[in-house]
Parts: sequence; structure tokens; C-alpha cells
Amino acid sequence: MATATYPPPPPFYKLYKEFSQDPDSAPSPPPPIQGPYVLYGSNYTTDDVLPGLEEQGVRQLYPKGSNIDFKKELKSLNRELQLNLLELADVLVERPSQYARRVEEISLIFKNLHHLLNSLRPHQVKATLIHILEQQIERRKQAVEDISRRREEAQRLLKEALGTLDGQ
Repeated sequence: MATATYPPPPPFYKLYKEFSQDPDSAPSPPPPIQGPYVLYGSNYTTDDVLPGLEEQGVRQLYPKGSNIDFKKELKSLNRELQLNLLELADVLVERPSQYARRVEEISLIFKNLHHLLNSLRPHQVKATLIHILEQQIERRKQAVEDISRRREEAQRLLKEALGTLDGQ
């Protein structure tokens, strides 16, 4: 049942049968899950931590620690990748039997680049969220200004209409 494509709802849905008549009759939902859990037959965790490269069995090519200059390290890995790609082309022409080692080195560089970029994701999310919120604030300010302008115009038209009525 737990691994079915469309499993049935949890059994406590029956407790909400009378919810439309009496909203207080239903129990409150369960608390949020903390730690590991099983969903549709797969194991998941609520801990959102990027595992280190060495935990994954990959050699780390950039310095360890929290004070990493991401821009410098990404540029360095990119130059190393370009050099290895050129060397791979040379190896394929001159010594085709030795290409596997170059491909492994290129794969290692790609894994390091990928890990560095993934470690920047939390910063990217914060920056994106800040940008979205600033845009929303600006749109709302413009909407308030537009409403104020239209209100002033309506008041002016009302005064003109009253003046016209009083003049007759």
C-alpha cells in the first residue's frame, strides 16, 4: 500500500467528516516531521545539508573550510578543466590508450565545480527571495500611488460636478 502510485488518504481523514457543520469537531493536524521519514517507499530527511565531497568518496580539489573564495576557486577549476580538455584532445590523437585517465580527471573537476556551485545555492535563494520581495513592494507602492491619484481625480471631478450643480 505504501508504495502504490496513488495510495489511499491517511485513515484520519474520516475525523473531518463533520467539519463543514462544526469546524471545532476535527482534531488539529499532526506536528511537522523532524529527521528521517519514509514517503512512498523511499527514505527522506528533513535535514537539508550538502554532504562534503570526501563523504561521497570524491577528492576535493579546492581548499577545505568555510572561508572559500568561490569566485577564485571556480575560475581556477574552470581553467584546469579547459587545460584538461585540451590535453584530452591531444591524448586522443597521440596516445588513444591513455584517454581513460584524462576522462577521470575531467570528471573529478566537474564534480568539484558542481559541488562548489551547489554550496552557493543557499546564497542564491536568499538573493532571489530579496529580489522578489523588493519587486512586490515596488508594485504595491505603485498600486497605492495609482489609487491615490485616481482618488484625487475623482474628488476633483466631484467638486467640479458640485460646482456646476450649484451654479445652476
